[in-house]
Amino acid sequence: MEEEKVISGYDPAIMRRLLRYTRPYWMLVAGALISLAIATSADLLLPVVIQRAVDRNLIARYTRIPREYVDLEELRNVDITDAVALDEAIYVQDDELVALSGVMRRRLVEEGILEEIGYYVFPYGEETVRAFGEEYAPLVVDRGLHDGRRYASIRAETLDELPSRTRRIVRQADIDGLRRTTRLFLVLLFSVLGFTFSQLYLMALAGQGVMKDLRLELFDHVLHQRLGHLSQHPIGRLVTRVTNDVETVNRLFTEVLINLISNVAKMVGSIATIMLLNWRLGLVTLATLPPVLLLTLFFRGRAREAFRRVRMHVSRVNAYLSEHLSGMSVVQLFVQESRARREFGEQNDKLMKANLGEMYVFAVFRPLIDLFSSTSIAVIVYFGAYFLLSGLVSLGVLIAFVNLIRRFYRPVMAISEQFTIVQSAMAGSERVFAMLDDTDRIPDEGSLDRDVRGTVEFDHVWFSYKENEPVIRDLSFKIEAGETVAVVGYTGAGKTTIANLLTRLWDIQKGSIRLDGVDIRHYPLERLRTVVQPIQQDVFLFSDTIRNNISLGLELSDDQIARVARMVQADSFIERLPRKYNTVLAEGATNISTGERQLLSFARILAHDPRIIIMDEATSNIDTETEQLIQHAVQTVMQDRTSLVIAHRLSTIRNADRILVLAEGRLVEEGTHDQLIAAGGIYYNLYRLQYQESPQS
Repeated sequence: MEEEKVISGYDPAIMRRLLRYTRPYWMLVAGALISLAIATSADLLLPVVIQRAVDRNLIARYTRIPREYVDLEELRNVDITDAVALDEAIYVQDDELVALSGVMRRRLVEEGILEEIGYYVFPYGEETVRAFGEEYAPLVVDRGLHDGRRYASIRAETLDELPSRTRRIVRQADIDGLRRTTRLFLVLLFSVLGFTFSQLYLMALAGQGVMKDLRLELFDHVLHQRLGHLSQHPIGRLVTRVTNDVETVNRLFTEVLINLISNVAKMVGSIATIMLLNWRLGLVTLATLPPVLLLTLFFRGRAREAFRRVRMHVSRVNAYLSEHLSGMSVVQLFVQESRARREFGEQNDKLMKANLGEMYVFAVFRPLIDLFSSTSIAVIVYFGAYFLLSGLVSLGVLIAFVNLIRRFYRPVMAISEQFTIVQSAMAGSERVFAMLDDTDRIPDEGSLDRDVRGTVEFDHVWFSYKENEPVIRDLSFKIEAGETVAVVGYTGAGKTTIANLLTRLWDIQKGSIRLDGVDIRHYPLERLRTVVQPIQQDVFLFSDTIRNNISLGLELSDDQIARVARMVQADSFIERLPRKYNTVLAEGATNISTGERQLLSFARILAHDPRIIIMDEATSNIDTETEQLIQHAVQTVMQDRTSLVIAHRLSTIRNADRILVLAEGRLVEEGTHDQLIAAGGIYYNLYRLQYQESPQS
């Protein structure tokens, strides 16, 4: 198993290519982004709502400006939107005067233009007048009409002198305001909840769609690759590409991408809101952030290196486990359990140390971020208290700053921890795209679609799996339709290669292979492999029902499946199984014998009814009794079909119409069994060596 590659981090080229797969799901992505924008905005508005509630409803302090000073240049530049004009003065809420500098505010107070004493302004209707009565009426400082409604003002400090019932009537507007604010706060909270769920759900749907499309594309890509190309890649690597690497892409969309956008939006939004609320305290807040950014960049490099070590040792542990579990019989037979345990322990210790190293990085990083967060809050509270006493900031703004700075630091931690997922996703995506870009297919440009009789001809064919190492050398022979021809020879003579070339699992380098007089490259691959089908040397059955292993995609009735099973005499053992044709085979079909697997593979060929049958060592691993069963079925099946039998067990081909003898990729002998025995050549020697007896006996 290869070690997982870890690239430097974010790769814009890979990301652009990944985003192309989101095009079919653009509505889901758009919905997720809209939900993200609403959820982030609502989350950032929560501290602002609290600030307004504190300043406008809980504290509700006003500054009194006598009417003769309202038009002063200094006050004309202040953005006042919520002043109350009474008979003798204008009352402005304190949070609207924070734009004044500290020096200017002190000067205006000293000159008597601004009063340092806080006031409270309230509607002065009939109910309020009755509540004040004669006893508390002298506390009213000023009265007047504002927007068609009568208001009054009192000193804020005298509010506590009023009875609780009177105080409640006086502050009824604030109580109503708090109720409205509470409802707004709940609406924002549920908006955050609902739209956060929406963004995660929609992005998960899009991510699953991308992952599905990517897996289908990868699998289709593998299905059409040339076998020679696939043989250069370990099966485990191909499976990892289609499963684990694609899963990292899903994690990128569902865990990182939308959250990364959300976290960045929250960080930027927090800073923007802070600056809009109060630029002075905002600058103080910004001054506390550079150490955090530098710390994040520093630990990003350390986290990347720790992540690389973890992935490297995970790959090594997986490779060791895969190899030794597959070869467990060898380990036990040669009494190597102690050595295997020791070596695995060493690999496991290295993985543990790598995991601890990654843990140490974040064990240091998280507390430091918490420390900087607490430090920032302490600095904000310190300077905020000074600004509050100087009238440059309101209490509500100070509370909002503390909430917003916490909202800023939460994404910092999340972004740092998500970086390892980004690295894994980028590396996985790079490997997936490298596999998709690595194309080596058998050309499928044929368009001929006609009935095939079954005449096969090799005409001066040359082929090599590796360059300059020919396996087939200038091979020529012809098999007439309906003829049974056997191919024999020593190991490595090229017998199995003939089957691979005839089905175009590999393409020849020189010469021509013709089917009914037409080069097989003129037939579409699907058509060619429908009329020419092999019974392979290593029988492969899927972990599925016996019925599906026989039909293999064909729409066959129960009677048709039973008929082909009877033809190869596989019905006898199938009927003994608990669920008969619905019995599910284990992986590798280990719950049936080797001979039974051969019978099922033969039944599968009969179900597909090809014109040309290739039996590649089809009975090489079958006991004598089962071989006799197959031989009996073969005589019936081969009628009116072209049959190419590749075998080492020469007893299975004595009745072939002709026998071709190969040596080093060349045709060296040809004839019937009796003719070749009489010739005393290679076939004679093969027969004699196999049976250790006189050929005539």
